[in-house]
Amino acid sequence: MSSDSITITRAELNSDVSRALIAELNAELTVLYPGPGETHFGLDPSEVAEGHGAFLVIRRDGTPVGCGAVRRIDPDTAEFKRMYVSPTVRGSGLGRRLVAALESEARKLGVRRLVLETGIRQLAAIALYRSTGFQPIPLYGEYRNSPDISVCMGKDLSPGDPPRR
Repeated sequence: MSSDSITITRAELNSDVSRALIAELNAELTVLYPGPGETHFGLDPSEVAEGHGAFLVIRRDGTPVGCGAVRRIDPDTAEFKRMYVSPTVRGSGLGRRLVAALESEARKLGVRRLVLETGIRQLAAIALYRSTGFQPIPLYGEYRNSPDISVCMGKDLSPGDPPRR
């Protein structure tokens, strides 16, 4: 993939590109988790506005192939949401690059801890998060009500990388 041009940029949550990527993610999750109440699709544009979070789009050779969000949930903690990489490019390191970019955005928010939820059937996502330093944590927030399908993970941001404001 060395000849590919990879860019990761902020995007508006309601842009056409963002909505298309989220629709792909939602379609995939709906197949994996078809039961009532098994999906958690909520994310508001205000949660990823400047100073509160970020929504990022990753492109390969100009084509959007993934997205992810980080939103502050309290003064010290931010949460990853809507993380997605197109199946056509999975396994190429783009997920790892997206995680790193979201961590950078979290540091800009001044948080010290990251949390996320993923589904028990998303083994590749769980492996990606583990490989980037996330560890299982107790279910939190709305995910407490879905212990049969949710896995929550957390990661302390390195004290060697001071938060930027």
